[in-house]
Amino acid sequence: MRGLKLIERFKSTQVHALNSEATSRRNKATGGAITIRSLVSKSKSNSTTTSALANLVVPLQLPSADTVEPSLEPYLKLINLVEALAELYQRQECCLQSEKASLCVEQFTLSRSLGDQKLLRRCLRTARQNAEDVLSKVVLSAWLRFERREDELQGVSSMDCGGCVLECPKMNLVHGFSPFSINDRCQCPQGTKQETSIEESGCLCFPDEEKDVSFCIGSEEIDCVRWRIAALSDPFKAMLYGGFAESNMRKIDFSKSGICPKGMRAMELYSRAKRLDLFCPTTVLELLSFANRFCCEDMKAACDAHLASTLGSVDDALVLMDYGLEERAPLLVASCVQVLLRELPNSLCNSKVMNVFCSSEGRKRLAMVGYDSFLLYYFLSQVAMEESMVSKTTVLLLERLGECATERWQKALAFHQLGCVLLERKEYKEAHHSFELAAEVGHVYSVAGMARTKYKQGQPYSACKLISSLIFEHKPAGWMYQERALYNMGREKSFDLDVATQLDPSLSFPYKYRALAKVEEKQIKAGILELDKIIGFKLSPDCLELRARMFIALKDYDSAIRDIRALLTLEPNYITSNEKITGKYLVHLLSHAVQQKSQAECWMQLYEQWSSVDDVGSLAIIHQMLENEPGKSLLEFRQSLLLLRLNCQKAAMRSLRMARNHSSSMQERLIYEGWILYDTGYRDEALARADRSITIQRSFEAYFLKAYVLADTSLDPESASDVIELLEEALKCPSDGLRKGQALNNLGSIYVDCGKLDLAKACYENALAIRHTRAHQGLARVYHQKNQRKAAYDEMTKLIERAESNASAYEKRSEYCDRGLAKVDLDVATQLDPLRTYPYRYRAAVMMDEQKESEAVEELTKAINFKPDLQMLHLRAAVYEAIGDLSSALQDCQAALCLDPSHTDTLDLYQRARKLSF
Repeated sequence: MRGLKLIERFKSTQVHALNSEATSRRNKATGGAITIRSLVSKSKSNSTTTSALANLVVPLQLPSADTVEPSLEPYLKLINLVEALAELYQRQECCLQSEKASLCVEQFTLSRSLGDQKLLRRCLRTARQNAEDVLSKVVLSAWLRFERREDELQGVSSMDCGGCVLECPKMNLVHGFSPFSINDRCQCPQGTKQETSIEESGCLCFPDEEKDVSFCIGSEEIDCVRWRIAALSDPFKAMLYGGFAESNMRKIDFSKSGICPKGMRAMELYSRAKRLDLFCPTTVLELLSFANRFCCEDMKAACDAHLASTLGSVDDALVLMDYGLEERAPLLVASCVQVLLRELPNSLCNSKVMNVFCSSEGRKRLAMVGYDSFLLYYFLSQVAMEESMVSKTTVLLLERLGECATERWQKALAFHQLGCVLLERKEYKEAHHSFELAAEVGHVYSVAGMARTKYKQGQPYSACKLISSLIFEHKPAGWMYQERALYNMGREKSFDLDVATQLDPSLSFPYKYRALAKVEEKQIKAGILELDKIIGFKLSPDCLELRARMFIALKDYDSAIRDIRALLTLEPNYITSNEKITGKYLVHLLSHAVQQKSQAECWMQLYEQWSSVDDVGSLAIIHQMLENEPGKSLLEFRQSLLLLRLNCQKAAMRSLRMARNHSSSMQERLIYEGWILYDTGYRDEALARADRSITIQRSFEAYFLKAYVLADTSLDPESASDVIELLEEALKCPSDGLRKGQALNNLGSIYVDCGKLDLAKACYENALAIRHTRAHQGLARVYHQKNQRKAAYDEMTKLIERAESNASAYEKRSEYCDRGLAKVDLDVATQLDPLRTYPYRYRAAVMMDEQKESEAVEELTKAINFKPDLQMLHLRAAVYEAIGDLSSALQDCQAALCLDPSHTDTLDLYQRARKLSF
């Protein structure tokens, strides 16, 4: 239906990209440059602007199909991921607590190919909870902070304790396993620490003790208590009470000991008071050095811990890092590392910071205190890769990562990522060597990197042969056929790309190639329809850019600027792939060819697109509204909601951070902070923020946040009553129809769960009255609960007719019809969004009912191969159990539990299968 709408739109459109025949002939090979001259003739702007733009040509070309390439993913991509997850879960079941953190980091690495940000954050949090050594705590805490990009939050210091005990900078410096859980609040004092000067030490009370020995340094004498100085270390004890001459001396010459009189007085006071907060950092550093020379282990540990607790800036950390390494003070070094890591990514730009980590010499110095850690360089290299895939800093950090790697997966990761970076830098021979090393330790996907480097060096036949051998030797995967297609031509290329899409429909390159092939056949409309297929379920900047180019070629500038705006929502600093033109500049140029809208008109259009479930269009109009009103927190928050719906979690979090930074009041800021905390797994902290916001001022969003967080669990009757009350309070507060429609929809859902169907129906009808189209689905559920299946089916049909994105509507409608119609709806749902798992599970269940067990396994396996989903693994395990294949059932259960160890149904199945297997 969506395709038919597009065809209608293109009926009167001529397919030509250029304004002049000469330009057309000049650019025939590349698909044609797109000129702005034609845009300007339509512009409503003044004559001066029109005159200036009339001569401007944007060299934006539709690329040739043979010039586009799929990207190589810079993470581990296993061809046997289910087996690897199952094996990892087995190790987690029987490991010591000291091994748990390392296994969680390994799980984080294996799970990156799944793209589930919540799972990745859970892996990091569990690793931090089970970390024993100080460095691991420091690194994992900084990593969790970086994942939330707290460096982008205004008014937040890098060394602030955010309230979570497992991320508190002070708690990170305590060795040993943490007795706290992930959600426990930190009780550390939040105020400024009061410093006590040495001049105030007179108030200290000590027992009267005879100072029976004096240490002479130059012309000064420092009187001390002999037994207290002797208690500092064995060498002092031997000197003062052993067979040395000093044991009988009242005055001892200490001028050559390397300590100044002020330092000696500090040591004397420490020997009695065991306190260091009376002294300045310079004096404590002197005591640390002295303690090292005279083996005063307790005093050294105290100095180490005290200095570690005083750090607060990068400059301090860089100065004290050298002292800490020289004096082998592990806590001080860990504290310095913590400051530098919590300033990432900004500290990557500091050459002094990078000298600490990037060079081989720097790694060796860290090794002196046992801090040449794979985990440390893993975090550093990931941050560097996010900032720039081609910088020298990234290369150096990945080289250090490889030097620290000991396990096979660690070596595979380090070498593969280094290969990806070197490939981006066009250092093909070095990249090939790195990929080869990764392949040698068992990472099959790195062979694709080897093939790509051969191709780049003019050896397409060798590259093709290499990938063909992979397809022959291993279980075929979509990426294998995609990669081989790059080196094939003609029908073989098309065949490989079709197979790649069948095996893994989430791969974007086959769609892009087929779209461009249609363009070269002068079928631009068909090319757009091809791109629509993947954009409908997987929003990516590269596909949006390509579709925008095609719309410009068709002179459909409204659609082109819509896609560019949506693209900029995902990546605000996006630069086009070939011409290196910023997306913002393209919007500026294209805006002269489309009708400009006032903010009021934009709000009306947003209502239209929101009610028609046009998420890409909604993103674009919000982007335009933010252009009209920069820094409008309300709009940035709406933007984040849309991005979360589209599964663009990183972009959604960025919009939430911007909303928080631009909030006009504390109560509003608390709401956005609550959503950030909730979306990153800190449920209790999110509730606390909502309560604080409500205390300051009652508001729709504060009540809605609290209700949403509370509802995200298994609701008992009391909790459900609380959620209903909160949503009713929210609806009493001022807000617009878009948000009130969502609140009514959520309230209706709770009423259905509580069996209050009439109240639920009223909520859904009220939501529909203010054009919240998704309420059709809730109303259908009410009819279904009342055994009115025909009415439920008709209600979902209305949603399908009104929604631009309707794969979920087809899926839901299948529940309200007979098996034949359900199968048709689910096939349509899979065609529109092949990543939705319910259709595969339903078809498998039907096959089981028909006693077609092998077909059921095949249906589930088809989807699991590109999306190892918890529910599908559970169902396949149940099928395996039913047919007596207990080893396969156990493996699927273990893989599923690796993704969610608390999934009750899978745990029950796992225990049952284990008993049967013995």
